[in-house]
Amino acid sequence: MATTTPLPRSRTESDGSAVIRVLSYNIRSMRDDTTALARVIRACAPDLVLVQEAPRFFRWRKKLARLAAASGQTILSGGATAAGPALLCSMRATVERTEDVLLPLTPGLHRRGLATAVVRFGAARLGVVSCHLSLQKDERYTQSGLLLDRLAALDTPHALAGGDLNERPDGPTFTRLAADLQDCWATAPWGTEYTSTPTDPHQRIDAIFATRGIEVLGCGVPYGHPGVTETDLRAATDHLPVLAALRVPAA
Repeated sequence: MATTTPLPRSRTESDGSAVIRVLSYNIRSMRDDTTALARVIRACAPDLVLVQEAPRFFRWRKKLARLAAASGQTILSGGATAAGPALLCSMRATVERTEDVLLPLTPGLHRRGLATAVVRFGAARLGVVSCHLSLQKDERYTQSGLLLDRLAALDTPHALAGGDLNERPDGPTFTRLAADLQDCWATAPWGTEYTSTPTDPHQRIDAIFATRGIEVLGCGVPYGHPGVTETDLRAATDHLPVLAALRVPAA
């Protein structure tokens, strides 16, 4: 049963740990109502935004920068250089490094990639990956292994990954990720579960995962969150966002 208690606000604890908000959102290349999209992101007050289907073509950097500015974020990494995934962050984040990774291309299928970064919030240090996995089952499963490898290669005490998995929780790829990482919704359900579609929510194909040392304080679709309206959620894009509050221990 999901809780409707408001998510904790971002803060730094006395022991150096950090409470952060993380939003994962497929924005469909900003082809819908970008004003509604920016309002949803801003209302969620995230410290990190894991974007899928960021603009990839004509003036893509300018479009992504415009969204970041309108939603109170800055661009961290990704976009066309990661084949769609991107990372945005608030001014709370101290950035150590970023890298855009292109995954192996299967002939005839869409190119996929990962937007990655290592960031710090106070004394808490973590790796971050935004992903959008394949529509094809076998390729998707292979990509999940590459995602786990890349998460480990960031070599940070704690890490999180999120994105559009194109698969439900009972699928092999989702199950593989949930075996190695915490599925944040399953760990601390909050809000609502289903992310697709905004007009008919009936399946969870978007998720945020965290390594075991991170405490999940709540995770789900932010229905009922202050400032987030159903009208904006329906107008912004063809997916619903996933919002998580996490406590990351000091390094």
